Amino acid sequence: MTITGIISAIIIGAIIGVLGRLFARGRQRIGVLGTILVGIVAALVGTFLASLIGVKETPGVDWIELALQIGLAVLFVSAVSGSRRRRALL
Repeated sequence: MTITGIISAIIIGAIIGVLGRLFARGRQRIGVLGTILVGIVAALVGTFLASLIGVKETPGVDWIELALQIGLAVLFVSAVSGSRRRRALL
């Protein structure tokens, strides 16, 4: 992977992670680095799932792939935030 690919993955991951936090309900106890990491994972998994269901690359924005990525980011942010909350209570 080139440096350009790494930088673009970080930027896209940050955007997806922030959108995931925006749509997640309640207060999320997750930091900036956690948000970026969750966003990167959600973007990669969302792209993989979109290719599995047959979403082809288009000249514009792939709305189905983007919706999958944001939906996964919401789930992942909620899961990470929930696991941190449980750990803090113990």
